[in-house]
Amino acid sequence: MNAFFSPTLKLLVAATLAMSIGASTLAAEVKDKFQVAWTIYVGWMPWDYAEQSGIIDKWAKKYGIEIKMVQVNDYVESINQYTAGKFDGCVMTNMDALTIPAAGGVDSTAVIIGDFSNGNDGIILKDKKKLSDIKGQNVNLVELSVSHYLLARGLESVGMSEKDVKVVNTSDADIVAAFSSKDVTSLVTWNPQLSEIKAMKGATLAFDSSKIPGEIIDMLVLNTKTMQDNPKLAKALTGAWYEVMAQMKKGDAQAISMMAKASGTDVAGFNSQLKTTKMFYDAKDALAFSTSAALPATMQKVSEFSFEHGILGDGAKDATFVGMSFPNGKAYGSASNIKLRFSDEYMKLASEGKL
Repeated sequence: MNAFFSPTLKLLVAATLAMSIGASTLAAEVKDKFQVAWTIYVGWMPWDYAEQSGIIDKWAKKYGIEIKMVQVNDYVESINQYTAGKFDGCVMTNMDALTIPAAGGVDSTAVIIGDFSNGNDGIILKDKKKLSDIKGQNVNLVELSVSHYLLARGLESVGMSEKDVKVVNTSDADIVAAFSSKDVTSLVTWNPQLSEIKAMKGATLAFDSSKIPGEIIDMLVLNTKTMQDNPKLAKALTGAWYEVMAQMKKGDAQAISMMAKASGTDVAGFNSQLKTTKMFYDAKDALAFSTSAALPATMQKVSEFSFEHGILGDGAKDATFVGMSFPNGKAYGSASNIKLRFSDEYMKLASEGKL
């Protein structure tokens, strides 16, 4: 979510970072200072609040380490920098974790599943009411992003495929203005742009991510070797996250106000976005999601979509090129190329009060 990139950027990342990947992976070692990248999005604002409120520092000190949460304005660039080894961790969606660091050869672990989009991403039609009316239209969206994936899943729901439309690559920064153009009749985007466009004349929300619950997932991802060498990092971050989750669950007004302001909206706007985000406020709920049979099935769909669109890298001969591992011994893809891991270890510790 969140940032514009060209259709070939993910492939270029995988290619141009190939040499730096080995160095950044081998360089992982026991250390006491870490940096984690984040970008503005409703599901990731708790990280900023955790930093600004001192919660990150509190948990870091508990484990004798230092953690700096670094805001990066460009979402995809934050993942690129993580992939290159600049950051020890980064927030990202499940699809981007697969197609950027994992496809680029960087072994990464999803430590915290924070939420999934439950209406934050949607397909908008102009002066039309049904999704089937999109046939033959140009569809503006950030190509090869979760918006592109949502379009594919939406078309599938009405018996169509991408051959029935023409995708027009459009920056998320330009998507709102694009809808005002008479030439733009349909688009796909995410909040907060989605909310703004829905309020415009002639706009109809024809399909959204609530129709594919659990498929667009927001996560904290850490470099696997860094995490293995420094479990204190994962423990401190998980502890801080669920302390903030507890505050949000109780409706802490100050916390919500700070998150809203930092994300560029007001409390009402932020709460509106939270309503279309399935936040896992309790670690036990995140744990249940991470250990469900649905997660491997979703990642298989994401991997197949990514292969079909050429974003698993030049070496990918099929959708199983990048191996993924899940809790309870489940796996998908190449067993000799496991590069994306979904861990329940630290969410389990949080659910048991053992952090």
